[in-house]
Amino acid sequence: MQIPIALERIVIKLIEEGLRPVIVGGAVRDHLLGMPVKDYDVEVYGAPDTQALAEVLRSFGSVHEVGRQFGVLKLHLEGRGEVDFSLPRTEEKVGDGHRGFVVTTDGALDFATAARRRDFTINAIGYDVAAGAYLDPYGGRGDLERGILRHIDDATFVEDPLRVYRAVQFAARFGLTITGETFALCRQMVEEGMLDELPRERVWMEWQKLLLHAPRPSTGFELMRSLGITQRYFPELHALIGVPQNPEYHPEGDVWNHTMMVLDAMRQELETKNEKLENIRRQKLRFLLAALCHDLGKATHTQIEPDGRIRAIGHEAAGVEPTRALVGRLTQEHELIESITPLVEHHLAPAHYYRNPAKDKTIRRLSLKLAPHAAIRDLCLVAYADFLGRDRDDARSGEDPSTAWLLARAEALGVADGPPKPLLGGRDLIALGMKPSVRFGEILDAVYEEQIRGTVTTREEALRFIKRVT
Repeated sequence: MQIPIALERIVIKLIEEGLRPVIVGGAVRDHLLGMPVKDYDVEVYGAPDTQALAEVLRSFGSVHEVGRQFGVLKLHLEGRGEVDFSLPRTEEKVGDGHRGFVVTTDGALDFATAARRRDFTINAIGYDVAAGAYLDPYGGRGDLERGILRHIDDATFVEDPLRVYRAVQFAARFGLTITGETFALCRQMVEEGMLDELPRERVWMEWQKLLLHAPRPSTGFELMRSLGITQRYFPELHALIGVPQNPEYHPEGDVWNHTMMVLDAMRQELETKNEKLENIRRQKLRFLLAALCHDLGKATHTQIEPDGRIRAIGHEAAGVEPTRALVGRLTQEHELIESITPLVEHHLAPAHYYRNPAKDKTIRRLSLKLAPHAAIRDLCLVAYADFLGRDRDDARSGEDPSTAWLLARAEALGVADGPPKPLLGGRDLIALGMKPSVRFGEILDAVYEEQIRGTVTTREEALRFIKRVT
């Protein structure tokens, strides 16, 4: 296993000091999967305590002790960020939550004992740098080759309920099948309410890994459905199961199936066509969550007419509150939530405006309805994923005339990325000799309304309009 030169110099020094550095965790797993390794964790055997380990590491950079009880040191390496060095340890559950553990560090532990605290066999593989050999006491390499995800120990696994979510995102990210024993244990943990104790921040972190890194996030959500997670913790999503749709437009089946297809379509679009998104991680989460939530309103607004037609009139606006509830259960990032809801509320606008050609003023008003948290360009991306998430020939072609039409019109009107900027402000009224008053707002609103209508397009026209009405 190749390691960066900067890290190699450190582990050589540790070996010279009579210590035994072992690369552990995700770095080894990702290397064996042929994936890029981003973060390295090193477990150091033979050190009497963290102080002795820190003394060796300080010659390579600044050392920060994360927590004496965990025996973890962070070493900042120029150009590599931080690398975790730790002593081998055992953990004993003594209380609720992820902090309810007694941790015992012991540099004399053997690798198998130290690795037993880990969740899955694929995460319990080590690479002994001095020996140039893999340490694999629980058969993780074989499980990777067979494409299976298997927990190590029943008793230790249930001590941290977050491992159920980790099972979901690992299976989805790496294309693994959860073994029957592990699946049954995860489902039992859900049924017994063990996941109730998890703080939203920890759950949100696992959701982010699933959404951002799984090639097909739907795989993870199907697992959450099978494990009983959606029913118990995300009823807004679970309510989509079995909700019928018009087979002419949605031959793929119920709303759940459609939502999963839309989610995967959005993931693919973000991967291939939107590399230049600003603040990429946050923006991708926003679009993926919008795709996931776009049809939540169908759970309450789907009706079967006497003639057999299936309709969901008003489901767009009805989906706003379920979206707030679902995403709010994951994170308190208010701006993120507010950037999603306009995309849910107006996701059918591109199709409606294309079928019944919208006037310029209608498109300008749409930009206002979406602002300040979203724009027509954003909406077209969500609507395009919605179009792709159907089992129809036109969706498979990838050619959606409605989103292309609306985006082109919005760009021509200069409102693809936000509403028109006001032509005038309060200073302009003062320059006309008017004294500041509560009427300023009314006057400026009237001018802006004319902008939206398209009857006022320049500053000069705006000034003439004011002179006429005042």
